[in-house]
Amino acid sequence: MKIDGRCHCGQVTFTAEVDPATLTICHCTDCQTFTGSAFRANITAPAEHFALLTGTPSSYVKVADSGNRRRQVFCGHCGTPLYACAEENPASYTLRAGVIAQRASFSPRRQIWRSSAVPWVDAVSAVPVSDKG
Repeated sequence: MKIDGRCHCGQVTFTAEVDPATLTICHCTDCQTFTGSAFRANITAPAEHFALLTGTPSSYVKVADSGNRRRQVFCGHCGTPLYACAEENPASYTLRAGVIAQRASFSPRRQIWRSSAVPWVDAVSAVPVSDKG
C-alpha cells in the first residue's frame, strides 16, 4: 500500500510502500519514553520503497538493552518522531504510524514487549469517552 506522511509542522515529508499487516504495537519502555504514552504503533517499509520528499530530519543512535543500535529519526524543528532504522545502510524503516496520513486504514496485527505494558492498557475501552476535548 502506498502511503505518505509528515511531521507535525510539515517540514519533513515522505512516501513509502508498506504491508498493512506489519502494523505492530510496541510496549517496550523505550517506546513508552519516546512517545510519552503507553505504547507506540509502528509499521515497516522496505528501504527501496521509502523516500524522503522534503526536509532534513535530525537523528541520534540509541543503544537498546539488547545492544542493538538503532537510529531514531525526528523533525529537528517540531520534534515529531518519524522512524527508526539501522545505524548504517538500513534495509528497512520502522515508521511511526501517527505520522502517516493513511493511519486510519491500518489495524494492529500484533503486540510486542507485552511484559512491559502499563497495567491499565487493557482497560482503556472502559474509560469514559468524549468526541471532542
